[in-house]
Amino acid sequence: MTVPLDTIFRSLMDLDRAHTLLTNKTTDFKSSKCDEVYQQKLIESQSLNSEGKRIMVFKGSSKSSTKSIRFVDELRQEMATISDNKSKQAPYRSIPKAEMIVLDAPGLLDDYYVNIMSWGKNNVLAVGLGPTLYLWNSVDQRIHKLFHVREEDNWPTSITWSEEARTLAVGYTCSNLQLWDAESSKLIRSLQGHSERITSTAWNGHILTSGSRDKSIINHDIRARNHLASSIKKHSDEVCGLKWSNEGDRLASGGSEKQLYIWEASKMSSSKFLHLFTDHCAAVKALAWCPYQHNVLASGGGWNDRCIRIWNTQKGICIHSIETKAQISGLEWNRHHKEILSSHGYSTGEDQNKLCLWKYPSMTKVGEFGNHEPRIINLCQSPDGVTVVSAVADETLRFWDVFGPPMTGTSMASDLQGLFSSRNSLIR
Repeated sequence: MTVPLDTIFRSLMDLDRAHTLLTNKTTDFKSSKCDEVYQQKLIESQSLNSEGKRIMVFKGSSKSSTKSIRFVDELRQEMATISDNKSKQAPYRSIPKAEMIVLDAPGLLDDYYVNIMSWGKNNVLAVGLGPTLYLWNSVDQRIHKLFHVREEDNWPTSITWSEEARTLAVGYTCSNLQLWDAESSKLIRSLQGHSERITSTAWNGHILTSGSRDKSIINHDIRARNHLASSIKKHSDEVCGLKWSNEGDRLASGGSEKQLYIWEASKMSSSKFLHLFTDHCAAVKALAWCPYQHNVLASGGGWNDRCIRIWNTQKGICIHSIETKAQISGLEWNRHHKEILSSHGYSTGEDQNKLCLWKYPSMTKVGEFGNHEPRIINLCQSPDGVTVVSAVADETLRFWDVFGPPMTGTSMASDLQGLFSSRNSLIR
């Protein structure tokens, strides 16, 4: 025969009350008040069983007070375990003290305005060394010569991989613009329109945008036979910086005349710009759109400016301006953490030719590194967003493992670091 639970609990309740009333001679208990207190205790002690039904845990002994002590001990043990696990984790990362590798790059142009390096999603770094363009595979370290220009002084001055890394756009000193198939090492197409050297190119899907010393910006639709989609001539000097936003709806263009334009993709054919920023005091070459904040653009000025400026291109305002005391040749956002890296050339002080890491949005300096004797010409980032490479005027390429994500083990090396067996290699 099964006895109902409520009968058992009622009998226990009555015994407990009776015992209390008989043993306590100094306190006058009122039955109604006792009922309220006891009912409250019962409510507080309720919990759910595995079947989702309410049950009550009844403890009539004073030993029940040990529950709280046991709970504290368990909590302390749990916190100690968490603390121990945290101590075993490696720190987020540290500023690199030295390059992962240095590649000799003879023939690399010492020209602030050119952009002769691009790292595609295919893990291939394209770099122009004088009249020759080389492809360096970062996975197996193979080096391939794509072409060599026979004409004197008609050297590559702008190199950019397409978004899918199938096509390489190459701009030249003598106003040529070519498309190359890297896999077959064949010239696909020559695009006309400029009259002087091309120092900046940027892809936006099937649109290739080029900027030239002839002060013009041209949008080329590579799908069409007549590739000239639109032409803009608002800059009053060489267009040395071009960068499409991550969404492809806006283009930033920087010129040697110190001006920075923001263009809307849908209105470029009308030559009407969205914003014109004139805060910089030197050429605006370094441009980088923020990967995690739409409409935010970073720009860097040359020798007479030396400032990194952060823009809200929606409102058309400068939200940060940082004096770096050095020429800014490149900017790269950290895609894993809210930081931005800047590369530098000529300086007003001793701290020149450095790489500087800045926290965003505070723009406080995290650290600086790099023993570049001459200035840094170009800066670009690996497809996985971990490694950056600096092209230096001493004809070297230097690789830095600075953008790594938080480490989950006691040690973490990038894929590149495990591949390099020597500190110095020749790129040709």
